[in-house]
Amino acid sequence: MILVTGATGTLGRPVVRLLREAGADVHGLSRRDRAAEPGLTWHKGDLYTGEGVDAAVEGAETIVHCASDPFHPKRDLPASRRLVEAARRQGAPHLVYISIVGVDKIDYGYYRTKYAVERHIEDSGLPYTILRATQFHTLPAAVFNVLTKVPGVVGVPKGLRDQPVDVAEVAARLAELALAAGPARRVDDMGGPEVLTVEEMLAGYLEARGLRRPVRVPLPLPGKAGRGFRAGHHLTPGHAVGKRTWRQFLAEAHEPR
Repeated sequence: MILVTGATGTLGRPVVRLLREAGADVHGLSRRDRAAEPGLTWHKGDLYTGEGVDAAVEGAETIVHCASDPFHPKRDLPASRRLVEAARRQGAPHLVYISIVGVDKIDYGYYRTKYAVERHIEDSGLPYTILRATQFHTLPAAVFNVLTKVPGVVGVPKGLRDQPVDVAEVAARLAELALAAGPARRVDDMGGPEVLTVEEMLAGYLEARGLRRPVRVPLPLPGKAGRGFRAGHHLTPGHAVGKRTWRQFLAEAHEPR
């Protein structure tokens, strides 16, 4: 039995699908009531309050922890603590956690929280596997969608590069780790196939959307977080194992229906 937290999210959905296709007994945790589906059992629960978590964890041999709240990052650590406590009460299930490349080197609130969750899992006494990945294609696409709403001008973070990775490929790696014979602790990072400047990514986005090329206004990246991102601590060029490129993602995302 495999429990997936964040089972309705951007990453959780493809993880659930892949585990079901592999024939696993998959359970999902959701804050809302959901009807059971073939090969998928839903549990209503809230990691932040702890409601329903013990019942969801009961019987789990593996937990894939995808739940996260980047808009309220301070919730992630107490939520993960409740998950770990519930897991301990049920024995010692294998806990698979998805994190982000650079969380230990970039002084940014959400990253600090993800790193704190990593350390808590490592110190929990549970068998664990932690995978760090670069940002999904969907994040810069969402940022560009907002930035290009102002006609004629777009702010471009100065000196920033990115290594976006396909969410389906990360999901496949997580499913592989969840189905493995045992925990692997910290595994190799996972990054997209190419490191691009924000200018290059924006050019591809505008082309795919058929938008006119606006005036670029360079924006500074201030503070410790900015220095960390400019230094490329969120990149992992030595582990560029992803296959789907930024332009391939854009071409499919904006393909005429």
